[in-house]
Amino acid sequence: MLESIPMKKKTRKEIYLDCAATTRQKPPQVLKAVVQFASEVGVSHGRGTYQPGIAANELVYGTRASLAKLFNIQRSDRILYMKNVTEAVNTALKGFLKSGDHVVLSSLEHNAVIRPLNKLKADRGIDYSIVPANSLGRLNPYDFEQALKPNTKLVCLVHASNVVGTLSPVAEVGALCARKGIAFLVDAAQTAGVVPLDVQALNIDFLAFTGHKGLMGPPGTGGLAVSSKWNLDSFIEGGTGSNSDSEEQPQQWPDKFESGTQNYWGLAGLKAAVDFLLKTSVMAVRKKEEHLTAQFLKEVEGIKGIKLLGLPAGAEKERVAVVSLNIEGKDPSEVGYELDERYGIMTRVGLHCAPLAHRTIGTYPIGTVRFSFGYYNTEKEIETAVKALKEMTKS
Repeated sequence: MLESIPMKKKTRKEIYLDCAATTRQKPPQVLKAVVQFASEVGVSHGRGTYQPGIAANELVYGTRASLAKLFNIQRSDRILYMKNVTEAVNTALKGFLKSGDHVVLSSLEHNAVIRPLNKLKADRGIDYSIVPANSLGRLNPYDFEQALKPNTKLVCLVHASNVVGTLSPVAEVGALCARKGIAFLVDAAQTAGVVPLDVQALNIDFLAFTGHKGLMGPPGTGGLAVSSKWNLDSFIEGGTGSNSDSEEQPQQWPDKFESGTQNYWGLAGLKAAVDFLLKTSVMAVRKKEEHLTAQFLKEVEGIKGIKLLGLPAGAEKERVAVVSLNIEGKDPSEVGYELDERYGIMTRVGLHCAPLAHRTIGTYPIGTVRFSFGYYNTEKEIETAVKALKEMTKS
């Protein structure tokens, strides 16, 4: 019960500015959909022909259809449900790469990419090359072409840095991969739901996305969209509700990759969130977040004692609403604690599970204080955060 969760009693105004980790406020229809499924359906799909079971089937297929529409995915059966981007990336890398393969990635990648690649390097002898970004988080598409080798099987690229927010040249790298016949994996953890994404136009072969960030859905939801040009080995095997007479894993998509009971409550919320975005439009979310980021950067750039990392004010169209900074003479953890205790402002501090990116921008090993804004943040909250930073740099 909620009473058993150790939380301080709310006696203060709270401002949540950690949307890059997870969006805290969701569209109201998300929670409504979760509760409605739990109370009115509450069963597994593919396991029964009774009415609630049919409703569960419709939810599973309907959520895929909504995601396919959002990302312009031609075949919804190639959308595999996952818990998060980490599981999606692991499924793609471990199901696709073979011994001796080579991978190209950027110096902005998250540990969700680096760690499984290092495991595959030890286990299968795969190799990888890292294309360096500059200190602002910018990447040159030409460098990706120069990094290709005869045995390059995959290019893996984060769509936007979770440290400085800079958008990667996905369109240019995708075109390169299509031209060379190399598979292209995009980590859309920071862009799905906040930047328009068209897998066809961008030549994306593997799209890894999560439900709990920009899509504004529940945690424990997400997926991997796979182009019909490529095949994958299954990550786990087990019951799928199909081909039950066989002791071998079904080979049809998506059953091949979705063994066991799915997170139906989460999928109900995810569908409601995606449908909200389809109605509201991702571009409307994008414009709102650009506006808040511009407001924050314009004010903070003039505060003495603050070092902003990444692109400056005026470059909002080249980034998402993720801003890292440090205060001279203060550890990021100290700054984050003070923001929370004195002002009720919640941010993320440290290395953000992306040490490679921090080495790139020169903030390793201390990391940064990261502010990240979402659709439900307000101009007033940005003003309060700026005011707090001004006070903290005067003391």
